[in-house]
Amino acid sequence: MSKKEKKEEVVVRKLTPVLPDHLFVARTPDKGRAVFTSKAVKAGDTLEVAPMIVFSEKDRLSIDDTFLYEYYFEWGKKGKKGALALGFGSLYNHSYSPNARYIPDFDLNVLEFQAVRDIEPGEEITVNYNLDPEDQTPVWWERDAKKKKKKKSQHP
Repeated sequence: MSKKEKKEEVVVRKLTPVLPDHLFVARTPDKGRAVFTSKAVKAGDTLEVAPMIVFSEKDRLSIDDTFLYEYYFEWGKKGKKGALALGFGSLYNHSYSPNARYIPDFDLNVLEFQAVRDIEPGEEITVNYNLDPEDQTPVWWERDAKKKKKKKSQHP
């Protein structure tokens, strides 16, 4: 057997960042900026593949005291790192009835946004920030608001 035959075939996984031209950002009356589509999207279609800027747990704790706190994702298999999505990735609003989901790839450092149902032209694209589109667990700002409310009611 020659050296060439002994070499194992190397499989290279690639997920090229994608930002289709039918996605756009516009202001909403109640949520600020939001991502919309100008064309119909079918369930299962990839909306965007966003590259991520990944930062350490230490940096994440520092960022928690800035406005970027609302825009980054917990990152890594243990969720201790943070990552800011490029493209429109950090601008999708939260919904407990989302029309899309995000799929993290911690090896390639990208987020894939995928439609979970058909989306009409002009419709806002939303994701459940809990990762699972069906997860109804309160998200961080709801948990924070409950903590603040408890503190206020305990200490007049």
